[in-house]
Amino acid sequence: MSDSPTGLDRDPDPRPLREDPTAESRRSRLWRYGFNLLPAYRGTGARVDHIAGDWRYIRIRLPLSWRTRNAVGTIFGGSIYAAIDPVYMMMLRRVLGDAFTVWDKSAALEFIEPGRDTLYAEFEVPTAETEAIRETLEPGESTDREYLVSLVDEDGAVHAACEKTVYVRRDE
Repeated sequence: MSDSPTGLDRDPDPRPLREDPTAESRRSRLWRYGFNLLPAYRGTGARVDHIAGDWRYIRIRLPLSWRTRNAVGTIFGGSIYAAIDPVYMMMLRRVLGDAFTVWDKSAALEFIEPGRDTLYAEFEVPTAETEAIRETLEPGESTDREYLVSLVDEDGAVHAACEKTVYVRRDE
């Protein structure tokens, strides 16, 4: 069992949203439009707001709306998880390239406070992280990587936190 008050292995990061994320490229902007049109993601009610040109930073927005509202008037937990589910896998697939297989392996979601307004999540994969994966994995070897993402309101108050475990295997 975890010592964290949330039950997760790490405490969520209560910080305001980045004001100056790395710029989008023309290509990452097209990916953002496509991602938001994908029926599986569109159904979550969330939208991808920003994809950095190098795919190392993504910000999503999950508004409280008729699509995301539950019976008690807050954001449905399924929408919260679905909004963040594919992001780290997609980031690592884009950054690492075709020489690697990347799959979501597991997740632990902690609901901290009901979402009564728009929630945001920021995902980051540092260069050191992907370089470590490239340097340590030989062909056929795999590793599990863990990431923590928080869903926050505009003031940075944490409403939910999710630990994602992503499986990575070097194919070539």
